[in-house]
Amino acid sequence: MNHLSNLKCEACNANAKRLTSDEIQSLMPDVEGWDLITDQKTLKLKRVFATKNYTHSVLFTNVVAELAEAENHHPLIILEYASVTVYWWTHKINGLHKNDFIMAYQTSLLFQK
Repeated sequence: MNHLSNLKCEACNANAKRLTSDEIQSLMPDVEGWDLITDQKTLKLKRVFATKNYTHSVLFTNVVAELAEAENHHPLIILEYASVTVYWWTHKINGLHKNDFIMAYQTSLLFQK
């Protein structure tokens, strides 16, 4: 079982520490299918989820939005006809926190259902 499966997001403020490169690399195997990208000098997690059609894209987007609200941690979501792209990063620290990996893992689980 993935060790991220039992974790919840913790409240984060601007003084929270970004994950180190080593910490990020140790967590990447836990979020299979996610890419580590740099966008405007900010490290983010990104995954494109292929869906059957627009209706499925909307449904998945809404489920991810419900998760985000429940955890008070919100991604960038791009909704397209047959895909949903999700980006996780922590805005307050302009980088990656363990919360982002927890949310990426949870997002992948939601897609599998």
